[in-house]
Amino acid sequence: MGNLSSNMEDYLKVIYFLQNKMGIVRVRDIAKEMAITMPSVSSALKNLEKHGLVCHPRYDLVDLTSEGKKIAEHVTRRHRVIMDFLLGVLGLDPKIAEKDACGMEHNISQETLESLDKFLKERNVKR
Repeated sequence: MGNLSSNMEDYLKVIYFLQNKMGIVRVRDIAKEMAITMPSVSSALKNLEKHGLVCHPRYDLVDLTSEGKKIAEHVTRRHRVIMDFLLGVLGLDPKIAEKDACGMEHNISQETLESLDKFLKERNVKR
């Protein structure tokens, strides 16, 4: 899953979230969810398309490729495990936990993620 920037991972995560929530995704949906401009989204989608992670025919719906979906699911899982730990174990305020999880999800090692997940499961932390 290599050398994608945290920003590109965020786009994949948002597209994945919107697809699960609404079924279809348009540039304006991504822009609204991320609170950014539509031209910024279009530029990012071109980059993601070059990496083979999204399909976005001009002026059409946005769809994840199988590789894009795989990465989005992995980023979403990292985010969820970190959120579960920050909320369920540390008892942080949800806004602080969300902000911190967004930053941490891009830098956490697979070993640390698996250890956190195991810790949460062993202690039956609400998830």
